Amino acid sequence: MKPETLNFFDKVYEVAKQIPFGRVTSYGAIAKYLGAAKSARMVGYAMNGSHGKDVPAHRVVNRKGLLTGKHHFDGTNLMQQLLESEGIEVVDNQIQNLDLVYWDPSEYL
Repeated sequence: MKPETLNFFDKVYEVAKQIPFGRVTSYGAIAKYLGAAKSARMVGYAMNGSHGKDVPAHRVVNRKGLLTGKHHFDGTNLMQQLLESEGIEVVDNQIQNLDLVYWDPSEYL
């Protein structure tokens, strides 16, 4: 990968580390906060590569609250279990009451 890509990934990780316990954000919100609004997919790639970096990747979902990255976690329902352990309700791979647990980095950082 190109150095600027790795640099972007590091920025994504720094934002993700700021997501409070019991809250979630979206790939697009992180991309927008970093000034790369059309790079939600790159944020997803960063989350896929975050294993072992102490990044709470389970707190990053798609804009509709779907657990689109769940297949990148070990175990069948690990992403859902991690979210539920933080008090977030998940039904059919979708966060319930997303508006109540949504955290927008542009608003808080």
